[in-house]
Amino acid sequence: MFQVLVNIGNHFDLASSIFVAPRKGIYSFTIQVSLMQNGYPVISAFAGDQDVTREAASNGVLLLMEREDKVHLKLERGNLMGGWKYSTFSGFLVFPL
Repeated sequence: MFQVLVNIGNHFDLASSIFVAPRKGIYSFTIQVSLMQNGYPVISAFAGDQDVTREAASNGVLLLMEREDKVHLKLERGNLMGGWKYSTFSGFLVFPL
């Protein structure tokens, strides 16, 4: 199960894993994920790891979002497991419009 550390305003729905923009504005999102095999991380998107079984990668974006626009993570193949501390999804309002 996922652990939500901060959810001010409760705009991230844990059951659906969807963030709903509360207002129009520019939002910043970053992601870091781990590919899990049989409950163990195989590849992580996490900078600074010295373990050669993992490759580092992450990404970020600025999005113009209208009120009630939605964002979520989707993997084309495999599963996203949220029990490991390096699987993260974060976002915040940069500039309201």
